[in-house]
Amino acid sequence: MTAAAFEFATAGRIVAGAGRAAELPDIVAGLGSRVLVCTGADPARHGSLLADLGLPAAVFPVAGEPTAELARTAAAAAREHGADVIAAIGGGSVIDLGKAVAMLLANGGDPLDYLEVVGSGQKVTQLAAPCVAVPTTAGTGAEVTANAVLAVPGHHLKASLRSPLMIPRVALVDPELTVSCPPPVTAASGLDALTQCLEPFVSVRATPLTDGLAREGLRRAATGLRAAHADGGDLAARTDMAMCALLGGMALANAKLGAVHGLAGVIGGTADVPHGMACAALLAPVIEANVRALRSVAPGSSVLDRYAEAAQLLTGKPGASVEDGLAWIGETVSLLGVPGLAAFGLGPGEADGIAAKAAMSSSMQGNPVPLSHDELKAVVLQAL
Repeated sequence: MTAAAFEFATAGRIVAGAGRAAELPDIVAGLGSRVLVCTGADPARHGSLLADLGLPAAVFPVAGEPTAELARTAAAAAREHGADVIAAIGGGSVIDLGKAVAMLLANGGDPLDYLEVVGSGQKVTQLAAPCVAVPTTAGTGAEVTANAVLAVPGHHLKASLRSPLMIPRVALVDPELTVSCPPPVTAASGLDALTQCLEPFVSVRATPLTDGLAREGLRRAATGLRAAHADGGDLAARTDMAMCALLGGMALANAKLGAVHGLAGVIGGTADVPHGMACAALLAPVIEANVRALRSVAPGSSVLDRYAEAAQLLTGKPGASVEDGLAWIGETVSLLGVPGLAAFGLGPGEADGIAAKAAMSSSMQGNPVPLSHDELKAVVLQAL
């Protein structure tokens, strides 16, 4: 199942543990002399972190999911400030913007020069400016991934800037920063993190290294996800989910994803659906479609054993079946109050177009079995 030959790339340094965000000033000072701080819509949330940075700092708030235009504006702000280091403090959207700015500072040009699918897809040739990624949600694992997702509203699509040269120089993972996440954000980001451990685990590009990361990430999701949602102040559960997100980020950056993310990216560009919510709604339908296809065309596939192993890790039951895993996911989605995609305004009439666009997504490269247009369309309809 796992690749005989492989590469593995991740952040130059990972600093993890409760309270370690206090080390941010020293980390940033070791990388540059002027810093652009990308943060969420309310920078005051991280006032104590920002107050003690030590370096001349300009703050760039990110109100929602980043667009190519926002990346263009942020890069201009970084140049105007003379920034030579980027600190991205926030969720996946903030960190993706920070990575995009760091890449543009070093490589020049416009986001559309480098974007896949809707842009020129130009290769990134220069190592990005130093970027310190400080996640405040436990979901995307963006602190250790090699891409930045940007929306291009004119194309109704999200596309990626992608290169190993974009991986943050330092990932600073402090679970205490996620304690203030409200339950809906905990649910969406946590289910995204779980998905990003499962998809690399069954990917055609899985490696021995990513397998170990994915297994541990799934174990952490099993113990942490429901508990963190039920009690946001449960630091042990928050730590489990911060590790789940970090491990999933490292796994997906090196083993690719699958149909959940292939569809979620298109859905996020079609309607105002938070990425984690899209992944949550799609997860069970995609597993069902993949398992059905594998049982039909390759009943002896080792991927079926992997889905069963994932079920055992999630349920904590040594003999759990794929169906037991699906039941655990369904129960978790229900407990966490995740709605179907119809709640965000998507209708059956859009399923055809979503399936067609998703088939061309780079995320599909890791899916363990090719899914037809009709199979992808059925997944979308089921997720509504």
